[in-house]
Parts: sequence; structure tokens; C-alpha cells
Amino acid sequence: MTSKGQITIPLPVRERLGLKPGDHVQFLFEEGRTVIRPARNAPNPFRRWIGAWRTPGMESADDIKSWIAELRDDKP
Repeated sequence: MTSKGQITIPLPVRERLGLKPGDHVQFLFEEGRTVIRPARNAPNPFRRWIGAWRTPGMESADDIKSWIAELRDDKP
């Protein structure tokens, strides 16, 4: 690893992952091991739904927390 934190990915690994110069990778931590995979280039398919469900009185996180507390018979 370089002083900048850069690493060299061995050719067999690059070939197996289908990586080309300029590609990005992700490091994931799963069950006590580190996994490297190509970073997703496609946008998150769920992103277009953010904010699609608008209900009056539910505009903020506090509104939602109050509603959940009400459902649980808690005091907000």
C-alpha cells in the first residue's frame, strides 16, 4: 500500500472481477472477512421513489416519531 492508501490489485483478481483502468471498487466487511467487489455504476433504482409518499402531517422525522409513539401508546 502506498502512503496515500492506494493498493495494486493483482491481475488475476482484476480479470476475475472484470476491472478496467478507472473502475471503482468497494470494500465490504462481512462475517469477519473483507470482500472486494466492483462498485455499482448504475444509480440506485429506489432513489426515484424517495419522497413519493407524501402524507399531510408526516413531513418531518419528528412527525413520524410522534405517530409511532402514538401507535405504541407512548408519550412523545
